[in-house]
Amino acid sequence: MPFTYEEKSAESIGIVFWRLANQCLLTNRGSVCPLDKPTSVRSNLPLVDTYLQAGLDALGDATRMAIFQKLVGGPIAVNELARTLPVTRPAVSQHLKVLKDAGLVMDSKAGTRRLYQLNPEGVARLRAHFDQMWTKAMSAFQTAADKSPTGEKHGKHYGRSRRT
Repeated sequence: MPFTYEEKSAESIGIVFWRLANQCLLTNRGSVCPLDKPTSVRSNLPLVDTYLQAGLDALGDATRMAIFQKLVGGPIAVNELARTLPVTRPAVSQHLKVLKDAGLVMDSKAGTRRLYQLNPEGVARLRAHFDQMWTKAMSAFQTAADKSPTGEKHGKHYGRSRRT
């Protein structure tokens, strides 16, 4: 029996998962509960990708965006990045840690130094998000354009004077 709840609070969602888990345990009597089956708490509750949100938040800082853009050219060491930016090397390291935690960059050891480069998976996640957003926006624009009557141009009335 599926549960349908209208509440959006975290507490009510937690209760739903607790009830689903108990229902699964009672029905399957100790066997593994299939959690990968699509079970909806509420069909229109948005699923938030935490890595996506962390990536967007990380790029909201101008210095991190500048670092991200410099890494597009390929792997770079912290010292090389710090020379091109108006912040200290420790500050660059801290910004790189935030970008790494957000899944946007990764590092590798090259001798005694660390090289940082873009994480293809993190960039792909951002790209997919913006592609999806762009597709939805263009679809909505097409729908609106198809609905507008022909001959009407931005609300202006041609051929008639507004004066009486």
